[in-house]
Amino acid sequence: MIQMNTQSQASPATFSINPATRIGHVSLNVADLERQLAFYQEILGLTVHWREGGRAGLGVGPSTSSGLRLRTGPQDVLRLTENPGFRRYRGTTGLYHFAVLLPDRHALAVAIGRLFSLHYRNYPTDHILTKTTYLDDPEGNGIELYTESPEDGAWTITDGEYITRRADGSLSDGREPLDLDALFTHLSEGESLEALMPSETRIGHVHLHVGDLDRAVDFYHGVLGFDVMGVARPFRMGFVSAGGYHHHIGLNTWQGEGAPPPPADALGLRDFSVELPEQDALEEVQARIAQAEIPANQTADGLLVHDPFQNGVMLTARSG
Repeated sequence: MIQMNTQSQASPATFSINPATRIGHVSLNVADLERQLAFYQEILGLTVHWREGGRAGLGVGPSTSSGLRLRTGPQDVLRLTENPGFRRYRGTTGLYHFAVLLPDRHALAVAIGRLFSLHYRNYPTDHILTKTTYLDDPEGNGIELYTESPEDGAWTITDGEYITRRADGSLSDGREPLDLDALFTHLSEGESLEALMPSETRIGHVHLHVGDLDRAVDFYHGVLGFDVMGVARPFRMGFVSAGGYHHHIGLNTWQGEGAPPPPADALGLRDFSVELPEQDALEEVQARIAQAEIPANQTADGLLVHDPFQNGVMLTARSG
């Protein structure tokens, strides 16, 4: 069970975002679109859904060879916008990683086996509640590939302390090396590691660098309505979610308290989408944004707002 932290200094909210809310796609500014497309297809096994000039959308499911956007087709997991003059900045707010949720351990075994077969550096980790690996794309964007494993245990944040327990009650630091021998038993002998990611694959969560935990929680909880799952001040991190999930959005100050937003020509996070299940739920959040007098921009993809650290959040309602 994941317990809510009761020690947050942020303003409490009397409402919660619709429990069926989830993260949709992540949008990145990239310097070299061709290289990034090659990585996400060949190394991760995503498919190009559409491409328009210097922009492209990737995900799972069928691809398009026409260059047209698949407005009613499979949902994008990732969107890339090419900006050749942009560069990577350090010590700023922005994306720590985006997390691709795989449906089961077999899918994770294929993904990690593929990375090892291609000699691509990654860091398999056992969080007990989840099994995961971490890697960076060629431009330094952090990626987590994971699957849920609640049968192995869980973590809590109680009185600001992050605690992980295995199913037998024993303590873990929650960052153990992943048992790859056990994971790879889910692969069949001679199984191909070149398969595309399964159709159930989606973005599970995003983890953001912010400049102040309380201000971040005030925005994601106090305005958007995500529930606070915990704030662990010794670790300088916190988690918020919808519907009791362990976290849809991670927040940390690991770039330093008061870290500035990235400059306008920064590579990395452009925005990430928060998908509400229906229009009424979206309008409820829109009304809270207006009441808080937070600037918002209606775009073709949804309502774009920025948190206090200039991380872009695209609010949408699911079409199906």
